[in-house]
Amino acid sequence: MMDLSDFRKQYTKGQLLASEVPPNPIILFRDWFDEVQSKGKEQETNAMTLSTQQSDGGVASRVVLLKEVSDEGFVFYTNYNSSKGQSIEHNNQVCISFFWQSMERQVIIQGTATKLPSEASDQYFQSRPRGSQLGAHVSNQSEVIESRSTLENRLKSLEDQYKNQPIPRPTHWGGYEVSPHSIEFWQGRTNRLHDRLVYKQKSSTWVIERLSP
Repeated sequence: MMDLSDFRKQYTKGQLLASEVPPNPIILFRDWFDEVQSKGKEQETNAMTLSTQQSDGGVASRVVLLKEVSDEGFVFYTNYNSSKGQSIEHNNQVCISFFWQSMERQVIIQGTATKLPSEASDQYFQSRPRGSQLGAHVSNQSEVIESRSTLENRLKSLEDQYKNQPIPRPTHWGGYEVSPHSIEFWQGRTNRLHDRLVYKQKSSTWVIERLSP
């Protein structure tokens, strides 16, 4: 048995008051993101956990990378045929969350995931390193394979095929935008009395509520 009952720490690095936050949660998200990034301690500030419901009723979570934030939503890219892509096809209500340990903060976003237009996915794909472009062709994400050599052989074949040529975006690969309807900001506080403010979208406005920790 692993006894982790003594794993404890006090959270003392900040506070979150309704009187000090902007009316738009996207502004607060950007402020928090920039502040965490400026500390230089996070390896990947844009790493987020994406949770989806599978067609068998189960729930799956995995880490993906945030690539764009706008007033419309949060964008990430993946293989549409992957486990996560199939889950979103089944139920496009998703949750994405960030945990920034260096600032003792979490952000939890619930929303609707929709595919980006092909033009937007094309543009992002062409901005990727060439190796990442090839990787999108190589991997039939989430499928069972015999060994790693299956991937390496496929990569070598594609390197030869596209030598000195532009690499097109696979039609099964592209972006999703998560349009939020709820964004919770969590700031660790002492004695486990954490600050939790949640923005809920009602019509065209955001309503802010404080949650008990």
